[in-house]
Amino acid sequence: MAENISIIKALPPITPESEEFWAACERGQLLIQQCDDCGKFQFYPRILCTSCGSASVTWIETSGRGRIKSFTIIRRAVSEAYEPDVPYVIGLIELDEGPTMMSKVLASDVSAVSIGQPVAVSFERYTEQVCVPVFRVND
Repeated sequence: MAENISIIKALPPITPESEEFWAACERGQLLIQQCDDCGKFQFYPRILCTSCGSASVTWIETSGRGRIKSFTIIRRAVSEAYEPDVPYVIGLIELDEGPTMMSKVLASDVSAVSIGQPVAVSFERYTEQVCVPVFRVND
């Protein structure tokens, strides 16, 4: 008898450094860290400022806006879990606040995605416990 195995997308590791980020995603907020000493913004979550080494970093809510810095169109799924999404876009998003993050880019026409295109954050639920930020192009 075959087992009913649920196929799920790769889930992000939730670490002590990133717990607040993932909790905010559940609330529909995109947070990044800002150094209390030098004022620089950073992403991904860390315990120290990558600019000055300060241990004093604070979570702040972003505008949720940015631009596509680079991207690729995925035309072949890496696993069965991603087959319904093909084709889809993975991009480097430069947030208006400065940091760059990698994310899925949602577009009605993946062939129309371009570098420099403005995007806005949205959230995609992977499981009951995990909601991930994705970016939607301004079609």
